[in-house]
Amino acid sequence: MRHQFIVMVSLFFFCGCSQGSAMEKHRKTTQLMGCRFEITALHENAQTAWDGINAGIAEIERIERLISSWDKNSQTSEINRNAGIRPVKVDAELLELIERSVRVSKLTDGAFDITFASAERIWKFDGTEAQTPDKETIQASVEKINYENIIIDKKVGTVFLSETGMRIGFGGIGKGYAAQKAKEVMKNIGIENGVVNASGDLIAWGLDQEGQKWPISIADPKNIDSAIAEFDIGENAVVTSGDYEKYLLIDGIRHAHIIHPKTGYPTTGIKSATVICPNPELGDALATAIFVLGLEKGIGLINQLKGIECIVITDKDEIITSNEVSTRP
Repeated sequence: MRHQFIVMVSLFFFCGCSQGSAMEKHRKTTQLMGCRFEITALHENAQTAWDGINAGIAEIERIERLISSWDKNSQTSEINRNAGIRPVKVDAELLELIERSVRVSKLTDGAFDITFASAERIWKFDGTEAQTPDKETIQASVEKINYENIIIDKKVGTVFLSETGMRIGFGGIGKGYAAQKAKEVMKNIGIENGVVNASGDLIAWGLDQEGQKWPISIADPKNIDSAIAEFDIGENAVVTSGDYEKYLLIDGIRHAHIIHPKTGYPTTGIKSATVICPNPELGDALATAIFVLGLEKGIGLINQLKGIECIVITDKDEIITSNEVSTRP
């Protein structure tokens, strides 16, 4: 489906404030996992709302301690240190996250791959790139990337990276997972209406203050306060991978900052991919995969997945959506 207008995607909420509503909106913005988290809770009791928000923050901090590859004491770091040496026993939660990541890798034919953390950083995307790295350097940069070399033993609860130099990282899925877990603990405390927004990895549940499904808008790049199109996400996640600032122009072709894990080259053809689905963890992974798969294969994959939709902005500023996306002009 093609929309014949040129836009950039900007996601923002219209949180109405009904004067007679018993629900009060409480919101906290903080830095977690190296990015901006905005957590919103609607509840008639302010203390309950803040208990929910603080519980959500504590859960995100717990997830970060579990999956961080920068924390030398994390189980993820222990897996990486022992690549090619021995299996590492890990918590069931981490093992299951890795197992789900591998399933997405299989689904996307390796377009999403947590062993991408093994890649050598040869592209800077900071404006200092004088020339393209040579082919040998590019090829060598991705030699250790291969999700099939993650060996999971569920019976004993271990994870083993079979090649020395391999690494796993959750940069392409971790924020979405943390947002989902924060939602779960907030609901357990009694927050039936809320939003967790992890710098564009966003999940909403319940209703807004007007008693309506949470709406998301696509903003006009010429006037970010004006919406070109709007749709209701209801109890869904919306995840965007965007590339408006970090990109390269090579021989006049725009290259995104997302690297193809098989070729080592930056992806082309797409500026932004937004995925709408029930789970932000999956949406996070699929948004990255769309960049790598390219426009046709990426949208083709989404069209095969029940309950999942996408909105893609091409490098020509066209908006192209999956089959079932319904917007309100």
